[in-house]
Amino acid sequence: MGSSNHPSITKESARAILLIDFPHLQSAHCESGVAANLLSHKGIAFSEAMAFGVGGGLFFGYLPFIRINGLPLVTYRSAAGHILKRIGRIPGVGIYQKTFRDKGQAMAELDAALDQSIPVGLQTGVYWLPYFPKALRFHFNAHNLVVYGKDGDEYLISDPVFPGPVRCPAEDLIRARFASGALAPKGKMYYLTQVPDQLQRRPLIVDGITVVCKNMLDSHFPLIGVKGIQFMAGRLEKWPERLGRERADLHLGHVVRMQEEIGTGGGGFRFMYAAFLQESANELQDTPLAEAASMLTAAGDSWREFAVMAARICKNRTQPQDSYVAMAEQIRECGALEERFFRKLEQWLKQQS
Repeated sequence: MGSSNHPSITKESARAILLIDFPHLQSAHCESGVAANLLSHKGIAFSEAMAFGVGGGLFFGYLPFIRINGLPLVTYRSAAGHILKRIGRIPGVGIYQKTFRDKGQAMAELDAALDQSIPVGLQTGVYWLPYFPKALRFHFNAHNLVVYGKDGDEYLISDPVFPGPVRCPAEDLIRARFASGALAPKGKMYYLTQVPDQLQRRPLIVDGITVVCKNMLDSHFPLIGVKGIQFMAGRLEKWPERLGRERADLHLGHVVRMQEEIGTGGGGFRFMYAAFLQESANELQDTPLAEAASMLTAAGDSWREFAVMAARICKNRTQPQDSYVAMAEQIRECGALEERFFRKLEQWLKQQS
């Protein structure tokens, strides 16, 4: 395999190193980062923000019937795997994907791909990845990374949420690939098999925006999109009365954790989508998209204001203005900002047809 200049990979002459020349670029979110890095390795210049936008990554859902550690699921992005699935639908792009029951077979197929100089994307469980600091390990089974080489019994990994490449012993990688629980990865691996010589970006941008607008504005399910944001605000406002203060604070901490620690967080996903719109505006020379990007940045700021207030309440460091009622109003403001934003995008889409 080709050589690489990754500074954090030490040279050990006693062990043979199989190493693909893979571009490691740190990203804000694992799935969009992996998608962008895999495309870049194939010669297609694709930013993380563009992968997130074309992949229809922006979303909101408050799903109390789905429990994460006994607490309602709150999601600020599309379902795990959705971005990669949509990237695979781009004309001329091919993705090979496979899950496994047998751990030995899963590792053998990974090694075989590396022997052919193919960087391989994996879905893993964060808890079993030893290069994560202990304080950041938790049972989340939809973390994506790229394996681009092997050094003895260690795999060389481009994990997009880290500043540089890292190493992972085979035993730990097996555990991460076959973690149990919600979103169990089942050894899932994937890699690009082909890409087109050129990408026609306008239809990809339009299609990505169409998917997100439909999810956020047109869902008949009241727990999805801007309706879901308003629904969560109403629920949160009543938590102290319905659940008791201790249980209410536990739910609130969970909402903030899902917003600010899982991937880029609720506000961060909004900022990333705004970056996608700004990049698209530059690509298409389209001023209205740039204006829409500024609107969504304001929504991201509003989500962050809610998170700061919620964190003070959870840590018992409240200020006079902090309350569950005030937080509910802040979330309603987030919902109103996002609805105005998506209505503007909806009008933009009508002009494209």
